[in-house]
Amino acid sequence: MRIGVPKEIKPDESRVALLPSGVHQMVEAGHELYVETHAGRESGYLDSDYEAAGATVVGNASEVFGHADLILKVKEPQQEEIRLIRQGQVVFTYFHFAADRRLVDAMVRSGAVAIAYETVQTEDGELPLLIPMSEIAGRMAIQQGAKYLERRMGGSGVLLSGVPGVAPANVVILGGGVVGSNAAVIAAGMGADVFILDTNLRRLRHLDEVMPPNVRTIMSNHYNIRKLLPIADLVVGCVLIPGAKAPKLVTREMLSLMKPRSVIVDVAIDQGGCFETSHPTTHEDPVFVVDDIVHYAVTNMPGTVPRTSTIALTNATLPYALKIANEGWEAAAAGSSAIRSGLNIVEGKVVHPAVASAFGLECAEWSP
Repeated sequence: MRIGVPKEIKPDESRVALLPSGVHQMVEAGHELYVETHAGRESGYLDSDYEAAGATVVGNASEVFGHADLILKVKEPQQEEIRLIRQGQVVFTYFHFAADRRLVDAMVRSGAVAIAYETVQTEDGELPLLIPMSEIAGRMAIQQGAKYLERRMGGSGVLLSGVPGVAPANVVILGGGVVGSNAAVIAAGMGADVFILDTNLRRLRHLDEVMPPNVRTIMSNHYNIRKLLPIADLVVGCVLIPGAKAPKLVTREMLSLMKPRSVIVDVAIDQGGCFETSHPTTHEDPVFVVDDIVHYAVTNMPGTVPRTSTIALTNATLPYALKIANEGWEAAAAGSSAIRSGLNIVEGKVVHPAVASAFGLECAEWSP
């Protein structure tokens, strides 16, 4: 199969979808690789590294998309890239369709096959291609939250850890999944008092067993969220429903419960965000203020640590990409329920129930 790796063009996105080591494995399996020049530079990989691994380095995205049957990316196709996608071409990347109706419509019109990293799901419910970026985003959420609590960054001037004689900050984490648990570990390690909320009692029991003593588990409901907001210095939103829009857990009215210049980090912004007042931001312009509350809602948080993120991501995606390349997308989806769950749009039809539900669209059934 002919496989293309374009350079990411979303603002401040520095990751790349395939390492030279991955190219080598794919070439050994008999595939042709086309990599856009400088695609890996921000992650620390040169064109010469890709050439040495067996790829053909080409000068622009048009050549990559023109050659390839399978496109490997990191983030959702941008407008300039959508125009290059053709009927029957397979695009394997993060799409987050539930947050972007225009992208859904564009991919439907393209006639391509959209396989989304974020909905590839194993039989035990795990999201293997979302986990590594969720781990990074959860850890970065506390790093960014601590920074924007600084007064010169617009925050209330609170140090997460406190100091002897001064109480630490209170961190409230909405969601106890991969993002939330990683955020809790970092916040607790920095010395904050941490409250982590989830609706799954079994998950809360597990977190209670493994977390340090400055992390408390709370059942998530509107009453408990409202009780915690007045004491919170930093609130991290990380609720995920695979493929669907994130639920709005904090309304604008609820912001009035919070202390002035406290900070919200909405990690769920890729799926629409779990704060009513959130809207997507970029690394170049990451925060905005609503009702005296600082909001951080960057949609590609791991993109600012591309070396770590690229390695972590490709460790997870390569086996699935190889299976799709080796067998073709239809056989791969037929033989793997995980890949089948990654199918979002197939040749003009929405086939993922959560994506269809997000916009009231008809959901077609795909079968092998």
